[in-house]
Amino acid sequence: MSVFQYVAANNKGQTVKDKIEASSSDNAVTMIRALGYYPINIKEIQTRKKGDEISTTAATPSKRKTSMSFSFGGVRSKEITTFTRQLATLQDAGFPLIRGLKILILQTRGMFKKTLINVAEDIEGGSTLSGALARHKKVFDKLYVNIVKAGELSGSLDVVLQRLADFREKMERVIRKVISAMIYPTVVIVVSAAILIGLMIFIIPNFAKIFEEMNLELPMPTRMLITFSTILKTQWIFIPSVPFGIIVFYKILGRIKKIRLIIDKAKFKIPILGVIINKSTVSKFVRTLATLTSSGVAILDALNNVKESTGNAALANAIQKIHDSVREGETITKPLRASRICNEIVVNMVQVGEETGELDKMLTKVADSYDDEVDRAVEAMVSLIEPIMIIFLGGSVGFIVIAMFVPLIKLMQGIGPQ
Repeated sequence: MSVFQYVAANNKGQTVKDKIEASSSDNAVTMIRALGYYPINIKEIQTRKKGDEISTTAATPSKRKTSMSFSFGGVRSKEITTFTRQLATLQDAGFPLIRGLKILILQTRGMFKKTLINVAEDIEGGSTLSGALARHKKVFDKLYVNIVKAGELSGSLDVVLQRLADFREKMERVIRKVISAMIYPTVVIVVSAAILIGLMIFIIPNFAKIFEEMNLELPMPTRMLITFSTILKTQWIFIPSVPFGIIVFYKILGRIKKIRLIIDKAKFKIPILGVIINKSTVSKFVRTLATLTSSGVAILDALNNVKESTGNAALANAIQKIHDSVREGETITKPLRASRICNEIVVNMVQVGEETGELDKMLTKVADSYDDEVDRAVEAMVSLIEPIMIIFLGGSVGFIVIAMFVPLIKLMQGIGPQ
């Protein structure tokens, strides 16, 4: 027989710490569940011989050994999602948390493996799963930690982890669809730009030499093209600095709250692309709120978490107004309608969800609907980009040809038979 120290949640969501005697960890889990508790962490602290008393000396939390370790690269979102899904499956199968973590540690590599090892050590030292995850903010964000914490308090960690995995998979699926749809136009734009730059750097200067040697009077388009070609050839090193400078300038402006708010509002008004940004942002908002509320997170805490994870200052402001309204006893519907970020159909669906007490289900339906609309908007944008690129490339090449050949035609006319 062995003595196990356990951390569990009772039916009120309160944490219980105690010891229990069992023949194995699986038997201990069964006994803890029979007491009406949901086991969060179980640790064998000693093997008890017959006639021995339960010792409490081994119950003190262990300190994590510190060691110097280096890891290159970060943790991919897909790794975290896979880990969440697998841990949910193990929890549903009745595996003790520590045992499940150790199984998953064997399947991971790099920085994520070291993170999970530290998480397991913290739990063995008496920490909860959410508390251990919260120490790794670069890997597990606040939203992730709070959902896990809600699962621990409600005694349904396996169910909440399943919902969290579903949420992450759906969000990643939307991102993948947008990225895959943009690959083709991006490749075409890059290749087209490379061709045009090649013409400007290597071909146009040769024509410019010919025109200079023949002392031709050049038309305006030709002079403009040669000037641009000269600048591009002599100052090519500054070409990468232009997009880099724009990005840095944008980041600096983004740190100023008022300007960030103006920029984020302007994003929603960009032709075609603004629709995609709006719908994907709203989809993330409602799906995150649905996941939090269905996991047992209080609505005010859920709104605070959603506000921090939106990534858009305009939407964050709207969520703050919703939060303030709910805190004063109002519904979500009124401030959501006033924000004008969501369309009237979404607002009405949220209102129905509030009235029927199924807000999380209604929000999930809204998110699914918005994801479908994002797919259609991306397809429409890609189909529109293709002819625009063809027209731009054809116009650019046509301008170069005309600008270069008009002087040549004049030259040929000048040297022709009089």
